[in-house]
Amino acid sequence: MYPRDHALRTPEKAAYIMARSGEVVTYRELDARSSQGAHLFRSLGLRPDDRIAILMGNHPRFFEVVWAAQRCGLLYTPISTHLTPREIDYILRDSAARALIVQADLADSATAASDLPDLIARLSVGGDVEGYTRWETATAALPTEPIADEIEGAAMMYSSGTTGNPKGVRHALGERAIGTPPRIERGVTGGMFGFSSESVYLSPAPSYHSAPLRFVMASLRLGATAVIMEKFDPLFALELIERHRITHSQWVPTMFVRMLKLDEADRRRFDLSSHRIALHAAAPCPVEVKRRMIEWWGPILFEYYGATEGNGSTTIDSADWLAHPGSVGKPFHCEIHILDDEGNELPAGEIGTVYFSGGGEFEYHNDAEKTRSSHNNRGWSTVYDMGYVDADGYLYLTDRKANMIISGGVNIYPQEAENVLINHPRVADVAVFGIPNDDFGEEVKAVVELVDFADASPQLERELLDYCREHLAKLKCPRSIDFEVALPRSDTGKLYKRRIRDRYWKGHANRIL
Repeated sequence: MYPRDHALRTPEKAAYIMARSGEVVTYRELDARSSQGAHLFRSLGLRPDDRIAILMGNHPRFFEVVWAAQRCGLLYTPISTHLTPREIDYILRDSAARALIVQADLADSATAASDLPDLIARLSVGGDVEGYTRWETATAALPTEPIADEIEGAAMMYSSGTTGNPKGVRHALGERAIGTPPRIERGVTGGMFGFSSESVYLSPAPSYHSAPLRFVMASLRLGATAVIMEKFDPLFALELIERHRITHSQWVPTMFVRMLKLDEADRRRFDLSSHRIALHAAAPCPVEVKRRMIEWWGPILFEYYGATEGNGSTTIDSADWLAHPGSVGKPFHCEIHILDDEGNELPAGEIGTVYFSGGGEFEYHNDAEKTRSSHNNRGWSTVYDMGYVDADGYLYLTDRKANMIISGGVNIYPQEAENVLINHPRVADVAVFGIPNDDFGEEVKAVVELVDFADASPQLERELLDYCREHLAKLKCPRSIDFEVALPRSDTGKLYKRRIRDRYWKGHANRIL
């Protein structure tokens, strides 16, 4: 299954629709343009397993470029448009990218990448850029029929780098006959979550992130239609569900928070009856936020937990979640193990590091030591999330191991306080972490983004501290709160907590590397 199959059967069906501009790319157009792109890559000398990088937002040409790479066996790395030139340069060098495809108005972000020994081609999309060849011009006269040696490529995603430099994640490629979905997409293409050729999938997040990329790719393999938001807007997202009769969607918890904080009249004025499955993942969802979403949308929320590494996953539907609030579900085609710091398996209810076995294999590009350290002597792997399983086998996450606060010898998981504070009506976002304390080693600190920054005051700080202590043990609550205009989050909702935390540790011995 891949776009050519649908181009032959339903050539004028919309493969995807750009939400704001309304531009429609049909399966005929996607097949023809991605074939031309594949011919271009071959003409540049690129062969299977060569690496390329793509610096583009949710642009109409993004999936044409991606499918061009997918159809000629390349390993392609989409790069976040929010990265600095230095961070982009790091990924280009680390991946040894041989070609760079850049959205024209983002070209300035790639200026640091000026002397890359492996780079043989620079291509711009949507405009002319000095030193780049225009993608549309280079592909225009090339054949629209497939290249002779079509073979499946793969995404080589880089981790979000919330605790250090990002690392490229490589998966075993396995069978590569064209039209064979990669293992990480097979749950969707195999009918999981009820996806089919009749589905209309809303993607509100940037496609350069792992989950949005893979779910749109899987939708296009099935012959469904994807509606791609150029940028998330809570009210517009609801309008799109009504306008396009969306059946499936995918979100991150910060999007839920923003939608729940819309005026009640705005939240209720759209017909959402077509909406059958609302997936969410990428970051922990506070219990009260999810409960309110289920009350609003009905029992259509479906959560999954996993990582870019694809080493294991869990799933849970609304009914099971209501019976096990806060859980991220049971393992899907894998097994969960909760281990202590000595590698011993812990019983139900005890918190430890989450390991998976029987899931997908992965390695970190150019980092054999990190690959080794993420696996134990039994071959089980981890991304260092902390959690526990209950007596029924449901997994609950407590936090990242690197985020745990140790205060006076007591382990404190900041996610608990974050889950409380985010429910306050004047709070838009929150980060909780440990800061230096001479007596206890660390104390609990919160930095809060308000719905209206003008509300920031010592009085509101006291109100929020009291609010937290009403719902949570005092030792788990922050001792002080600072206010910031905006917290640094990725578009998939992951909080770059280290960027905030490190400011408070300057001049102190920071125990987290």
